[in-house]
Amino acid sequence: MSISSETATRPPGSAPAARPDTPDGGAPSRRRRIRAGGAGRQMHAGWLTYVILIIFTIGSLFPLVWTMFAASSTNTRLAQTPPPFWFGDDLWNNLDQAWNTANMGTALINTVFVAGTITLSTVLFATLAGFAFAKLQFRAKNVLLMLVIGTMMVPPQLSVVPLYMAIAELQWTDRLQAVILPMMVSAFGVFFMRQYLVQALPTELVEAARVDGANSLRVVWHVVFPVARPAMAVLGMLTFVMAWNEFFWPIIALTQQNPTVQVALTGLGRGYVPDQGVIMAGALLGTLPLLIVFAIFGKQIVGGIMHGAIKG
Repeated sequence: MSISSETATRPPGSAPAARPDTPDGGAPSRRRRIRAGGAGRQMHAGWLTYVILIIFTIGSLFPLVWTMFAASSTNTRLAQTPPPFWFGDDLWNNLDQAWNTANMGTALINTVFVAGTITLSTVLFATLAGFAFAKLQFRAKNVLLMLVIGTMMVPPQLSVVPLYMAIAELQWTDRLQAVILPMMVSAFGVFFMRQYLVQALPTELVEAARVDGANSLRVVWHVVFPVARPAMAVLGMLTFVMAWNEFFWPIIALTQQNPTVQVALTGLGRGYVPDQGVIMAGALLGTLPLLIVFAIFGKQIVGGIMHGAIKG
């Protein structure tokens, strides 16, 4: 029988040396311990994290819950000290008054049309412009981009007088196109899509499509839009909420006969003693469509944000 060199050289009576793959001191065992306690370890939230999340959740939901409480109450009940923190008995009555007094049916239809049109046009034009600024080469590209970004620094109040003169000349006063046309694209949307496409869209992919004979329209439809879909979803949601809540320009361009939701709500606050319950009921009617949209598309929006966050 052959005897190994380790056994032959070991002094009599000494313990055998630890093998490299044994758990008593070998390098592989140390590597296993490092992996077990390093990047592969799953992190668990502590009780303090849950407490903070619960507090922020309650704080975020409180305005909506209070609106529901107030919408079901009368002025007398809301004037109590402390105010009521539960539902009253006048919710349906206040909703009916708000719906009929403020022409809320027409306002909701107008707002859905205005916000939807602005959202579609902004997403389309911002994606096209963002692709041009991100991947195409043309003269004065950086100068034009700086001009687009610079328009974000101009207060919208400065453009009210010339804009109103323009729609009055076109006889668009109290028409929805007076609200839609000035907001069909935004500098923020162009900058947002440009920043996303710079990182998400490889230049080689566009060049490969060109080599295959694709024209500009096919490149945009088959290459740019699929890559930009997560950012387009996020921009669409942000634009829809912004257009739905827009108040400053619609209150100037529209009247109570053809209002959006925000314009219609101003009609509920008139009178010597405004009915706060009716006002809150109108605000609740104007908020519900946004909640429904987010409930339907919220998963896609969050998925788009996370897709952009982990990309790279």
